[in-house]
Amino acid sequence: MAELNPNSATTTNFTATVPDFIVNSKALDVANQTKDGLYYWYFDKAPQNFGYYFSIPEIFSAANALATWAFGRGYTAATIKTKIELENITGMGKDTFASICWNMEVVKLIVGDAFAEVKRHEGRILNIIPISPERIRIVYKDGRIIRYETWNSNEWKKIDVENMLHISNKRVGDQVHGTSQIDSCKFIIDARNEALIDGRLIQNRGKALGIAYYKTDNAGKIAYANSQIEKAVKNGEMVGLPEGTVEIREFPTKNIVDRQSWIAYLENFFYQTFGVPRSIVSSDGTSEVGGKMGHVIFETIYAKEQKDIEADLWAQQAIKVTFNRPASLGGLVEAEENKNTGMTSIQPNDVSATMERE
Repeated sequence: MAELNPNSATTTNFTATVPDFIVNSKALDVANQTKDGLYYWYFDKAPQNFGYYFSIPEIFSAANALATWAFGRGYTAATIKTKIELENITGMGKDTFASICWNMEVVKLIVGDAFAEVKRHEGRILNIIPISPERIRIVYKDGRIIRYETWNSNEWKKIDVENMLHISNKRVGDQVHGTSQIDSCKFIIDARNEALIDGRLIQNRGKALGIAYYKTDNAGKIAYANSQIEKAVKNGEMVGLPEGTVEIREFPTKNIVDRQSWIAYLENFFYQTFGVPRSIVSSDGTSEVGGKMGHVIFETIYAKEQKDIEADLWAQQAIKVTFNRPASLGGLVEAEENKNTGMTSIQPNDVSATMERE
């Protein structure tokens, strides 16, 4: 008989099993120079980041959406000469100047840096050809870029600084490269995909009849019965077993709503971290007010991307353009408060007491 004595109660030592959360330190790049005083930077993480971009739907849609909002409505050239030159750019043969800017914006977000070689003749721009970062190395000396080099499968080909359009994403401190948008999101992305994989396994497990409790411990009979049940489930057929030999119960599992809410939370958290409101890529689960405010907040984000590349084009290649802005919702949201569904109005007349009596 159990001893019903409160003095025998014990506690669990969680401090020994659950460690404190610690943020890892992060030092910026150190320019380790070679004997000739040069420092080379390689984009060795570019293939992994591209793998995330092409494999994870949220990254693919968020990066594409930001690039589309920033460069999807064309541009206005400052001079006729610039307009004519840019209209004749073909990139790899089927590109346009606008599509090249879109391409470079996506690569910048995914890898941290994007590159395009500028071909000129007698000062006139002939073409702009994007180059993937994993085939680029940057050569520094005394903290300055002195040239770029591209790998052509056999050797490194030198490209002068003035012939390379190079844009960086959120470079901080004395970093020699930009920052990938994926780096700070990897934990969220991995957690979301683990949740999807787990959910898929649980969903596939639903094809089975459940857990079989046999009335015998004969291994041969149990193996034979299992094979018959497995065959029937696989082919969608009826399974027949002698009465009283086996009892089949459903798998114990949590409600699917719990898994779905966890996945939805991770998705929303990802969009917040990446910098693109979810309402920009999907109206699913977004209220009218939330959608409008998401667009208003997003205006500052895509406008900065436009301004950054406009400044890079002018500073590096003397290309003066202004990218067209998408339609703004700022005035619509602020125009009339009573037309914004879901917005609570708090005005002085709402909180003041009235002394009129009926």
